[in-house]
Amino acid sequence: MSTADGAPAAGFLAASGEERSPWLKVLKTALAWSGAVGAACAVAGLAAAGVSGLGSVAFAWVLIVAFFALSLLVGHLVGRNNPGGAMAMFVVVYGIKVVLFAAVLLFLGRPEWLESGWFLGAAVAATIAWQAGEIRAFSRVRFLLYDDAADASARPGSGREA
Repeated sequence: MSTADGAPAAGFLAASGEERSPWLKVLKTALAWSGAVGAACAVAGLAAAGVSGLGSVAFAWVLIVAFFALSLLVGHLVGRNNPGGAMAMFVVVYGIKVVLFAAVLLFLGRPEWLESGWFLGAAVAATIAWQAGEIRAFSRVRFLLYDDAADASARPGSGREA
């Protein structure tokens, strides 16, 4: 509803369009969700296995965050200029990430201090939390399905008929 002068009334939501680049918002949400789970795992790892448990959890969390955040950052950079190309870049970056992730794990090997159980548990928990946060944030992104401005300019009587 509008007031008498045509201004929107207080307390009502105004319509809005597509988000220009939603990827950073998705990144922040996923980072917060996995960070909360990572912090809980870190406290548990420290209490149960000491510093090596804490280090194992931290190492797992950093690897998982780096693995997933890279795609969202590339999506943000590409999506600003070419929103349609962002999904194609996700596919390309995914292949590169898998190779890099395997290389990191192979070249580092298993450090002496690493607690395998805590590493695996934290990696799985962080992955699930990241995916849940990413899905939640992505489900709230607004995508432009129809370009009303372009459609309006091509209507008969608009002066822009083909």
